[in-house]
Amino acid sequence: MAPDPLSEILALAGARSVITGELRAGGRWSVRFATDAPVKLDAVVRGSCWLVADDDAPVRLATGDAVVLNGVGSMVLCSDPHLTPVPASDTISDTISDTFPGTAAGAATARYGDGAEDDVLILGGHVALDPATAGIFTSALPRVTRASAPGGEAEELRRLLDRIIDESVSGRPGAQFARDQHAQLLLLEALRLGLRHEMLTHPGWLRLAADPGLRPATALIHSDPARAWGLAELAAAAGMSRSHFAHRFRQASGQPPLTYLTHWRIQLARRELRRTDVTVAVLAQRLGYSSESSFSHAFTRVTGTSPSRYRRQVHAAWTAAS
Repeated sequence: MAPDPLSEILALAGARSVITGELRAGGRWSVRFATDAPVKLDAVVRGSCWLVADDDAPVRLATGDAVVLNGVGSMVLCSDPHLTPVPASDTISDTISDTFPGTAAGAATARYGDGAEDDVLILGGHVALDPATAGIFTSALPRVTRASAPGGEAEELRRLLDRIIDESVSGRPGAQFARDQHAQLLLLEALRLGLRHEMLTHPGWLRLAADPGLRPATALIHSDPARAWGLAELAAAAGMSRSHFAHRFRQASGQPPLTYLTHWRIQLARRELRRTDVTVAVLAQRLGYSSESSFSHAFTRVTGTSPSRYRRQVHAAWTAAS
């Protein structure tokens, strides 16, 4: 199977969708939440509401819509954006939700409004990331990614939401494992739909993955990062002239193609230095560098520290935390 850059980046960043609770509301209501994670994920199972991220313009969310928030300080969910929001801490139920057994400590069902509490049902959670590589995920993600689509794609989102709810209340063996897998697919579908939105104006891997013309060249880089890829080879794979390819790649990713290759190599190296005992010399060879010194120079230029020092810092941090 051809390499899939989006899957590789999600894996490298350790991206994992975690559903932590639900919101039920009806009538007139408006609640402000302080975001408790750098990347938040919310999805509307039933009904509709408005979302206000920080002081941005209100966004209408309907049944089956999902939204990924990146670096947003607070958000308001409400029936009417003109209502004055109350802090979530003032109104949230203290009762641990029976709907979400086994969720993170403190997960609860929050009930709001002056109408039927089942008018609106929203699943809330966050995207857990490996702190060492979280930047590769968050740097290219828009502040607000709204996933909404007609037809079969919307049906897929709704199906995943229904399965999460079903597994949460089923009590069947393996229910939590199944719910976690559906939550992961929910994140993936939200990103897939987000790739098609015109909001992808910020350069980075997400915009690069959204460009079908550049996808063949990007796949080559990810399939064999140790190869000394040349601009002509990559441009030929994309069916473009070298100058047009270089310009378009830089517009999409924010980096020239060969700089992107170097940075991808260094991200892979950071993962290996954290997780394995491979020597720096062997790692340099695996990643296509002619010598240990050339690899160390590239690693230091990108990260600000040498491979050996980076490994020592990681191990010291682990020791201090244990």
